[in-house]
Amino acid sequence: MKSLFGLDLSPLRASKQYRRLYLAGLFSALGGQATYVATAFQLRQLTHSTLEVGALGLVELMPLLFFGLYGGVIADRWDRRRVIIASEVTLMVATSLLVVNAFVGHPRVWAIFVLDAFIVAAGSIQTPSISALNQMLVSHDQQRAASQLSVLRGTSMSIIGPALGGLLSVFFGPGWSYFLNVVTFVFSIGLLVGLAPIATRGDRSESQTALMREGIRYAKTRPDIIGTYLIDLLAMTMAYPVVMLPFVAARFHVTYALALLYCALPGGALVATLASGWTRHVHRLGRGLVFAAAAWGLGIAVFGFSSSLWLVFLGLAAAGGADAYSGVFRQTMWNQSIPPEIRGRMGGLEMISYALGPMAGQFRAGAMAAWTSLRFSLTFGGLACTGSVSVVAAALPTLWSFDLATDVNVAAVGELRRLEERSN
Repeated sequence: MKSLFGLDLSPLRASKQYRRLYLAGLFSALGGQATYVATAFQLRQLTHSTLEVGALGLVELMPLLFFGLYGGVIADRWDRRRVIIASEVTLMVATSLLVVNAFVGHPRVWAIFVLDAFIVAAGSIQTPSISALNQMLVSHDQQRAASQLSVLRGTSMSIIGPALGGLLSVFFGPGWSYFLNVVTFVFSIGLLVGLAPIATRGDRSESQTALMREGIRYAKTRPDIIGTYLIDLLAMTMAYPVVMLPFVAARFHVTYALALLYCALPGGALVATLASGWTRHVHRLGRGLVFAAAAWGLGIAVFGFSSSLWLVFLGLAAAGGADAYSGVFRQTMWNQSIPPEIRGRMGGLEMISYALGPMAGQFRAGAMAAWTSLRFSLTFGGLACTGSVSVVAAALPTLWSFDLATDVNVAAVGELRRLEERSN
């Protein structure tokens, strides 16, 4: 099978190593999403406090910032396969301790916070190595297709994982959601162990500080790449709607409203990804990213302003679809224009940019809703997103003009990758 609804499956067919990494990520994402739901559910059960449940985000912030940058340095200095496997085993151990804590007579709240921070730290170290290895295992010309497959996996698991985690937590207890994650780790680690080691070009004689500085210097030479980080950060900070979904659903006096709204974003993203075959004809990825982020903001504005449940749903679904296309354009830009020897460090910056936005967005939406109104907060946030990404596009002409067909960085990375493939 060459395609799925027009989605190019060639990276999966061309590389056994990429198939292993992709499937391992699928299992890991499935279990991780189930655990994400279960930790919040268990904290609510134990504390009955919205403040303590919300504090999970604060607990995750410092590990994300520190280990995200550190993980980028590790990815460019050590064997990325070993980093990924070691991190996956660490994640499995931490999740196993969540299982133990859930099944003891009196689960400890502090243990959930500590283990959650540990899980975020391990995941932050692992993610840059995964990003860098994805680039290495897929040929230069197939990076766009790989980006589509990555978004497909993320959106589908963000539907299935929380659904399984929620059902197991409600009917059997959160410990069984954690146990599901431990089982998925068995499969993911089994797949990862079969990966062949790929040596990095990083100079191990250089200090970690020197490597980090080198990454920052490179980032300064690529305002187009910095623009992708800024746009994603602004889009999520200004218009991240998920924390407000229960409040929006309460405006509609139907029992299925909340479930419908929770399905809208990932559902729209999934449909858009399956229909993303047309994006292979888009070469001006900078403009594509700007338009997608602007459309995300407009979709959120419709969601926030509308009084009809179905218009609210459609606004969210449209925003989810736009976010999926934004993800395809961003990942393709990164993997086709960033040299492999620095890909890990840039991957650390990427992870921080797309993880910080939702945290800041939750606070902005809640604070503005308390200060003004829910409708104003969401509508203003969506419109502010569209306006702010337009400002970034105007301020960074290299982002707006980025073209896969003519960009010198894409040509240089492509030539380097082709030479590597010939030598192998």
